[in-house]
Amino acid sequence: MFKKLKIKGKFFRSLNFRIMLSLFLFGTICAALTAFVLRIFYERQSLTRLANEVRNQCQILSTQIVSADYLHEQENEVLSGDISQVATLYDGRIILIDDNLVIVEDTYDFEEGRTMVAENVVKCFRGEATEDYISGRYIQIAVPITWTEGEETTIVGVILASASTDNIYIALDEFEFSAEICVLVIAFCSLSLAILLSRLLVQPLRHMNQYIGDMLDGTLDDNMNIHGCTEVEMISDSFNLMLAKLRVMEESRQEFVSNVSHELKTPLASMKVLADSLLAQEDTPRELYAEFMEDIASEIDRENSIISDLLTLVKMDRKTPELNVETVDINEFLEQILKRLRPIAEKGNIEVVFESNRSVSAEIDPTRLSLAFTNLVENAIKYNRSGGWVRVTLDADHKFFYVKISDSGIGIPQESLDYVFERFYRVDKSHSREIGGTGLGLAITRSAVVAHRGAIKVQSVVDEGTTFTVRIPLKYIV
Repeated sequence: MFKKLKIKGKFFRSLNFRIMLSLFLFGTICAALTAFVLRIFYERQSLTRLANEVRNQCQILSTQIVSADYLHEQENEVLSGDISQVATLYDGRIILIDDNLVIVEDTYDFEEGRTMVAENVVKCFRGEATEDYISGRYIQIAVPITWTEGEETTIVGVILASASTDNIYIALDEFEFSAEICVLVIAFCSLSLAILLSRLLVQPLRHMNQYIGDMLDGTLDDNMNIHGCTEVEMISDSFNLMLAKLRVMEESRQEFVSNVSHELKTPLASMKVLADSLLAQEDTPRELYAEFMEDIASEIDRENSIISDLLTLVKMDRKTPELNVETVDINEFLEQILKRLRPIAEKGNIEVVFESNRSVSAEIDPTRLSLAFTNLVENAIKYNRSGGWVRVTLDADHKFFYVKISDSGIGIPQESLDYVFERFYRVDKSHSREIGGTGLGLAITRSAVVAHRGAIKVQSVVDEGTTFTVRIPLKYIV
């Protein structure tokens, strides 16, 4: 039972149900509002038309009444019959009032001889505009009886006419009944159309869901190929772009795992060979033993260096890197880095020069950024030639500071420039092994720069040298 309720709950929360309900309500409400507006319009138009017809008849009677002086002498049987006929035609009542507000004619024979001081009657005698009065099932109209002599017009009486609206409201009742039937038909059609359209609209999403489920159970090889409306195709294209990036990430992950395994196994394999060599020999000379142990210690240091660099990368790869930001004098900061590396450069007879165009202070994590610049300068020294040079230049504008590290070294081939920041990538593997290093230095450098919301780019020419340019914001951007 609870499972059935859960399934029903999912259906009522589904996009399919919401689209269906929205279209059904929209169609039904629109039909009901249309019927309501049409009823009001029909009622007003019918009442206005009836009032105009009665007013026209009263104006005709007014002319006849003045001609026959009927307000003073009610002996004209023909005119009296016309008045009764008009009253009967509209199932109503006609009252004639003279200029003394006395009722001289009443088709109901109830009020003759009495005084009439109704508001509409008084307004008519004053020459003011009157409004049609609707009460219950009747509409009442006041029409002045005028006498024209020359250019002067005088109001000598008033026709107070009442007309029944029963026929109008009977027609309205029939209209309402027909409108209710129409609303029900439209509601049924809206529901049918809503079900059809909701299925058509949701069908591509169901295909997407099915594709994603198949993808989770399989591989990332096939693209999503779903056609329909423009928005669905845009989602499909965006998903395929995301899928392409996932493939690249998966390939990068597999390559990274392979490289890590290889890099970690190589020192272990070397230590195993050295240890086996020592064990295989009897009475190993002390000098050879010391040499092998020195090699083993070197491989252990190399293994430790790889692990340390991997841990550093893991920390920097976090989406929200934990930086200890502080305001640092960048000139002094770079001087300290170069001071530590100059002894290494002197061993290779390499000149290290620092050039600063201005004094710069910035908000950085000195530990992370020191590691980045140390890697760049150390690589410039390692991959240089005897008698060469390394030049570090500092500059800044109102928003960023720039550090350029140039060298006169062996350079990087053009086809390798796009890959130098990848983990374990080596331009010349044999030469890199001789020099040392883990192949993670530039990857760590880029991670540190990106963590500071900065950018790094490289330019190089083989046998002429390499230039790395780093751009870091002066104010740390959270």
